[in-house]
Amino acid sequence: MGEAGGRLPVPALAAGFLALAVAIGIGRFVYTPILPAMADGLGLTRAQTGLIGSANFAGYLAGALASAHPLLLRGRRLWLGGALATCVATLVAMGGCSTLAAFVALRFVGGAASALGFVLATALVMDRLMRTGRPDLAPLHYAGVGSGIALSAAFVAVAREAGCDWRALWVISGVLALGLAGPILWLLRGAPPAPSWAPAESATAPSIARLVIAYGLFGFGYVITATFLVAIVRTSPHLAAAEAYVWLCVGLAAAPSVAIWGRVERRLGFRTSFALACLVEASGVLVSVLTSRVPGILYAALALGGTFVALTSLGIDGARRLRAGDRQRIVAVMMAAFGTGQVIGPVAAGVLADATGSFTVPSCAAGAALLIAAALVLSLPGAGAAA
Repeated sequence: MGEAGGRLPVPALAAGFLALAVAIGIGRFVYTPILPAMADGLGLTRAQTGLIGSANFAGYLAGALASAHPLLLRGRRLWLGGALATCVATLVAMGGCSTLAAFVALRFVGGAASALGFVLATALVMDRLMRTGRPDLAPLHYAGVGSGIALSAAFVAVAREAGCDWRALWVISGVLALGLAGPILWLLRGAPPAPSWAPAESATAPSIARLVIAYGLFGFGYVITATFLVAIVRTSPHLAAAEAYVWLCVGLAAAPSVAIWGRVERRLGFRTSFALACLVEASGVLVSVLTSRVPGILYAALALGGTFVALTSLGIDGARRLRAGDRQRIVAVMMAAFGTGQVIGPVAAGVLADATGSFTVPSCAAGAALLIAAALVLSLPGAGAAA
């Protein structure tokens, strides 16, 4: 691995940025700003909208686990192209369906494609960054997630103001994703093979178990607000003015978050930075249902956007530094725990919201999960976990 300061791998960074914008920012999260119009147009219950959201996260879990298959190590550019094409196709197809079963199936397939797109794009881009000695530029790659969220939020808001219904919003999102995906494979041509990982610290089994549980609780804790934030805003007349741009704020906060929290980690260590990010996110999750004022909901959006992508990166990086046998297996277990939390969250939140009439109870449960995650990570031993 080269040292930071080598030549700037602009094509790889551009490709990674665009791939994450398509696969995650749009493919995975555009459901949130479209959800209220879709629910109103079809008369969907909160439990049903939660089921559709969970289907996407279940697909993401399946895709993340499948991404470790040796078959995907060959022809990664072609696999990436197929994953991005599937993301685009499922977005457009959502606008042509009307049944709950079709929505669940499409979002499951789209979630799997999003996961494959994320894993493959990140592997290809990080290969290039390592080879050129610029791993310090990884935050620019991850900024694609927040930028995709912000861009799709802006497109959805403008389209809704122009009178587009929920079907048109899905199609517009698919066309936007297609436009961004177009140059990705060309930019990634000739990507080098993956370098081997550097030596890692040792860790005990209890340390790994605590980190895995914390990561799963984080998945549960963030996903309820990430799925229903715009729907929460719509439930209060006092927040109506924020509906058009609250999800945009999430994306804008997410774009620089990996770089910001990376600096925090270098100063405070993994345990403290992960726990602090969980506390910030928990405050946003709780404020989202405890406020009826626009400044409060904007804080909730900024707290969510400013932490969830960074926490995803911090957790995986922390797991890679722990060594207990096969590190690839540890990362796979982390992703499984995270995915399980994400699958449970929207369904549980939808059912509880239907039963109680609001998202207060599920959001409080999410906030509590984030606080427990922070405590678990803080309890990790200093060796390895805090590096």
